[in-house]
Amino acid sequence: MTEYEPNDRQQELIDATSGIHVVDAGAGTGKTFTITRRYANLLERGDVEPEDILLITFTNNAAGEMKERVVANCDYSMSALRDAPINTFHGYCHDLLIRHGFDAPTRLGIDDRITSSTQLLENEVIEEDRFREFLDQFIEAHPEYHDSFRTLNDATSLLDLIKELAAKGVFPTNEGWFRDGESFLDGDYEEFKTLFDEANEPNEGANGATQSDLRDGLSGFERDRCYEPDAPSEGKLRDGYPQIDDAWASRAFDEDRDDLKAFVHDIYLEYIAFALQRNYLNFSFLLMFTFAMLCEDHSLRESVQFDHVLVDEFQDTSEIQFKLALLLAGTDNLCVVGDWKQSIYGFQYASVDNIRRFEERLRTYKRELNGDHTRVEFPVDDVNEIALVENYRSTQSILDFSEHSLTLPATGSEGVDPEIRDDITSLAATTEHDHSTIEAFTGEDEQAAILTRIQEIVGNREYAVEDDGDEADDGDLRAPTYDDVAVLTRTRDFGRELQACAADYGIPVAYEGGVELFGTEQSILLLAWLRILEHEDSKRGWAVVLEEAGYTLDEVKHVLDTGAYPTSMVAFRDRLAAAETIGGIARRVFDRYGFDDAYADGLVSLVQGTFDSTHHNRGDIVRFLERSLDADATHEVADNPGGDSVTVQTIHAAKGLEHPIVIMANMNQHRFPPAGGGADRIRYEEPVGLRQSKRYTDAHGRPHLYDSWRYRILSRCLGREYDEERRLLYVAITRAESHVLFSAGESPSPLFENLPLEPSVVEPDVKDVAVGGTERTQFRISVPVPEMPSGQSPHSLMDDRVFSDVEDGKGMEFGTRVHDFAERYAMGEAVEPTTPDERNVQTFLDSLPGEFRVEEHVSLPVSVDGQQVTIAGIVDLLHVTDDRVAIVDYKTDRGRHAEAEYRKQVSVYYHVVQHAYPDRGVTTTIYYTADGDRVAIDPLSIADLEGLVDVGETDDDRGDDPRIR
Repeated sequence: MTEYEPNDRQQELIDATSGIHVVDAGAGTGKTFTITRRYANLLERGDVEPEDILLITFTNNAAGEMKERVVANCDYSMSALRDAPINTFHGYCHDLLIRHGFDAPTRLGIDDRITSSTQLLENEVIEEDRFREFLDQFIEAHPEYHDSFRTLNDATSLLDLIKELAAKGVFPTNEGWFRDGESFLDGDYEEFKTLFDEANEPNEGANGATQSDLRDGLSGFERDRCYEPDAPSEGKLRDGYPQIDDAWASRAFDEDRDDLKAFVHDIYLEYIAFALQRNYLNFSFLLMFTFAMLCEDHSLRESVQFDHVLVDEFQDTSEIQFKLALLLAGTDNLCVVGDWKQSIYGFQYASVDNIRRFEERLRTYKRELNGDHTRVEFPVDDVNEIALVENYRSTQSILDFSEHSLTLPATGSEGVDPEIRDDITSLAATTEHDHSTIEAFTGEDEQAAILTRIQEIVGNREYAVEDDGDEADDGDLRAPTYDDVAVLTRTRDFGRELQACAADYGIPVAYEGGVELFGTEQSILLLAWLRILEHEDSKRGWAVVLEEAGYTLDEVKHVLDTGAYPTSMVAFRDRLAAAETIGGIARRVFDRYGFDDAYADGLVSLVQGTFDSTHHNRGDIVRFLERSLDADATHEVADNPGGDSVTVQTIHAAKGLEHPIVIMANMNQHRFPPAGGGADRIRYEEPVGLRQSKRYTDAHGRPHLYDSWRYRILSRCLGREYDEERRLLYVAITRAESHVLFSAGESPSPLFENLPLEPSVVEPDVKDVAVGGTERTQFRISVPVPEMPSGQSPHSLMDDRVFSDVEDGKGMEFGTRVHDFAERYAMGEAVEPTTPDERNVQTFLDSLPGEFRVEEHVSLPVSVDGQQVTIAGIVDLLHVTDDRVAIVDYKTDRGRHAEAEYRKQVSVYYHVVQHAYPDRGVTTTIYYTADGDRVAIDPLSIADLEGLVDVGETDDDRGDDPRIR
């Protein structure tokens, strides 16, 4: 298939411009291509404008890509589609609330308002910290709930409960619950009874019926338990064989939960009010207020409805998002696209049944929404189903094998729902070859075994992959390189450990995905210096920086005991204290230690984004870093050495991507599936509703935390859900284009053991390799460089004194936001300017033809006093045309006071870019975002730059920075 040749099923969807459509878009079937073609086709009809179509997807990057593809297939330009509602659910709801949601809180009986200054709180660690502050106030104000708090292991688990209820559309009001929300808390007895009957069905043995799973699971009912007086004995409960009495279903389900619901209601409602008072909303509250507003304000709802609604990745929607889509659809032109087999975000409250049981839920949700007023006016009985089945990624062998993953038992005794296989739509490969190797292996040292197999694969034509380049070794197949191999894991820790193990042998590995950023060396050193700034004699801070500088333990102890801190470190502390922003502090710390990598950039961006518009002292920031470290908080970081390297990702990070060869690793017990931690003692579970597994009361004449015998029976009917784990395995397999391997250590999980493969045993034999081609991809002048050159940044050549008397500056955070906007806009993301500076940048970029290269790393080796020094930095923008390359450096200064210093900075960039583009003219310019002026700069020579660097002797207390002449 080419970009201009949709297959028959794709064309059917592209041409289907009216009616309700649910599209089963299997892995690798060209979903995005088809959706954007359909969108463009709607616009080509002439009676549909961009503002008539709501296209919802799940990431901002995906929304930007959608716009680009639409532009490529219709007469609209990117600027014409700039305001088109191609967005995420959260992004669209945020925009709608800002425009129309001023009084949305009153829909829940809360006397507060949402304004343009209301912040969206995205950082979970920060929100958890604020939730703790709220809980302190709530506990003090509500002594009647003290026993409820005694029930909990961790009271912050109530925040997760609140978000889960919000995702289902269950909201509190000042008078009770919004609409029919309380019915969800009560649960559905009929649905539970079905589960009870299934669990209580006698099993078939060789000599007749044997006891049911439920009766067996209640063995030891009283062991290590302390129930309230109304609990039955085990003998009474399990009386009868081979199943327990049917009456226990209603006895376990029926329970007075008024006090429990009141507790959750008050926590929920008062936390919403607390957040509004603190001027923030979380993602859950965005959807909640939008839903309440659209439900109750009929004229507003009708005015914002669309003629066409398209929802991508529908398998990842929550129940409230499905309902929002219905409220925003003014006609039956509703199209949802997804693949239930790739629904892997249940932990974010996605409901796979939104797509797997689409027609059933469509009718149910319309009935619920129309209970007291007609909100969904169009008929929902005529649903058109389209299945995209032609796969453009994998071989047929891999596609056929992937179906096994959806029916593999995840435990030794689990029975998989037989309906699963009936719901699978098989995919058809379009590849010319079916040369796949599908195999499994184990190793006592699994990481070494994986690296051994990778070395056996690389260069081995038995694992040939398709050659997409102009030159092929043998037809269109070639031997694989490191870059063709991806190792996928269920959890991130194994991937990071594998990367570290690979580094010991010089094997290039790029880790992409969630990283525990706060546990890195960069974060630990930043935290240490912040502790020193907070308390000048902080032993926890000084111990870290002294040890990093090479002091022995005895030397560190002496310094801490005497307070005789090294003079250069004291001077550095004073320079840090003079920095006005947390971003400035972080940058100075990272420059001192030569950190110019993804971790350092990620930390600067994170702390600036977290604290840029809030008033926090350094103690708050220290506590934030400490809590983030304790919470193992993760953030997306691409730790890529560049060049030819193995990719390591979690399965979640790999979603939507493809790799020629996939190794599914760490398929071990308690790792895949991971050991279940379980919810806290107050929880919501379908279909039994809001429950608690323990209750603090004074039954038996003494206060105690008693087990709930009812919940014990209910939970034995619910079991643990492993379907999502199987879907994760399916996603991993369908990332593979040519070959797929599975690995485990000494204790393989049932998912591994139940694969229809005979595993081999790999004896580790990892070879040390040269680290060629693994330096970070960046512009360099190719000259001999010592193994350990001194390092500086272009900023270190500048005299900071030019900034000392500036009083009208906007600050570093403002500059960072403008730079971030410029970068994202130049890359084609769907971002909107929010300040005059950003609007100037937008106009400037729109005026430039040619190619943009943003945030390019550059390094310039220079010779100073016989010593080699590398000056490394980042170019904001390269504007590349056929005959010229323009260097653009953004400045948010309100004046021209620092232009002479900036000349030094852009001169470094000039010499690197000139070497990289020897056949084109190179210009250097500064773009002042405040007034939109672009100023040409005459670059300094390399000799002039060398004269600016001083790498003379440093003080004897280690770690002093090179000085600037």
